[in-house]
Parts: sequence; C-alpha cells; structure tokens
Amino acid sequence: MSLYSAVFTVLLLLAITAPVALSFGFSGAMAARSRFAPLRWFGKTYIAIVRGVPDIAFFLFFVIALDQGIEYLRHKIKCPDWDEPVRQGNDFVVCQIAKMPLGNAPQWVHEAYGFSLAVLTFAIVFGAFAANVIFGAMQSVPRAQMETAEAYGMTRSQTFWRILVPQMWVYALPGLSNLWMVLIKSTPLLFLLGVEDIVYWARDLGGLKSARFTDYPHGDWRMWYFLALLVFYLGFTKVSEIVLGRISSRLSRGQATVAGEAQRKAA
Repeated sequence: MSLYSAVFTVLLLLAITAPVALSFGFSGAMAARSRFAPLRWFGKTYIAIVRGVPDIAFFLFFVIALDQGIEYLRHKIKCPDWDEPVRQGNDFVVCQIAKMPLGNAPQWVHEAYGFSLAVLTFAIVFGAFAANVIFGAMQSVPRAQMETAEAYGMTRSQTFWRILVPQMWVYALPGLSNLWMVLIKSTPLLFLLGVEDIVYWARDLGGLKSARFTDYPHGDWRMWYFLALLVFYLGFTKVSEIVLGRISSRLSRGQATVAGEAQRKAA
C-alpha cells in the first residue's frame, strides 16, 4: 500500500508543480523583458542562477536553507528570551516551539510539510527553465504584428495580452513539452527531500528480506519492481506525448507557422 500511495504522491506532485512552475516561468519571463531595470536584472539573474546550478545541489541547499530560515524566523518571534547561539558547531538549534513542524505534530503534518517543500523546490527549479523557454517564445513572435497592434491604437498592455501572449504559446510549447518530460523523470529526486517516492519503495520492497520486512514472501525482486517502474514511466510519457500533441495542434490553428500552414492546406 505504501508503494501505491507513493504513485499517488508522484502524480499529485506533477499535478501541482506543473502549473506552479509555469506561473514562476511566466513571471520570470515577464520580469526578464521588463523595461524597469531592477526587475529585468532580477528576472535574468533568477534564470541564470537556477539554470547554472546542478539540480541535486540546488535541491539539497535550497530545502535546508528554506527550512532553517523558517525556523529561525519562528525562533526570533516565539523565543525572544533565548540566550544561546542558534549555530552551535555543525548543529542548528532553535527552541522546540519554533520547530517546523512541531515534534509532537501528527505524521501527516510532517509529510505534508516535506511535500510542500518539494513542490516549491521543483517549481523554482523548473520555473527557471520555463522562464527561459517563454522568454525566447515571446521574442519569436513577429515584431510586425506588435507594430500593427500599436498602429491600431492598442496600449502596451493590450498588445502584450491580446497579441503577444496568445501567439507565443505556439513557440513555447515544444520547449515546455521537453520540460514536462524532464519533470516526470526528476520525480525520484523526492527522496532527497525526505519524501518516500515510488523508486524508494521499489528498491525497499524488492530488496532482500530485512528487519523491516521479515515475513516478505520473496527474495531479491528489485529487477521486477524497477521493470514495473519502467513500464509506468514509459506509459505516462506516452500519454503525455499524445496530450501535448493535441494541445500543439489546437494552438497552431490559424497561426503563421509550419504546423498552421499544414492545417490550412489539409483543410
């Protein structure tokens, strides 16, 4: 049942992370092309830093830093009379009521907290890649269309939302599709964030008998468990390809692209 629950956890992670990462990416792309210099610098720095750091290093650093940052703020608010240093050698020590989550909290609270950190971390990492893709897609929309909209009296905001955004998805979808596939393949990184995912359970359940599963009825079946995971991921990516293909076809309708031209000739 833990393995089946882990499958649901992975699917829930993808369902939540994808729109959150897309919103991060869209916001980052808007910031990167902003006329306001500090905002433009922030957007380009966000894209450059996250894309330039290995995912595993970022996952390990960011989660620890975020967790300790939250506990430090709670510590300052809830324990103002604390006179001991927070940093004690290699240990990070705060008062008990500042812990996140509390030590006496139910197990589901600990799991929900770890899952939330995982969603935020995945969203920030893949949001940076999505921002770079969306920024390039915005640059690919023909400038002549923007100038025509301005000539008809549209404001900068109207031109952006009515002309640029609807068309840029056609150019962004191939890159976003690849990011979706990479996101699917990156779900085993959940284990680094303290979330027991399907790869963890496949290894644990398929391995030899241990003190945790002394009465398990088979020997080392890890090959079969990982084969099942192979089928699961291949099936999931195939379904994703079909859905993304239909979305691409829908977005290309009426557009001045190769796919849009092929649709017009077929009609």
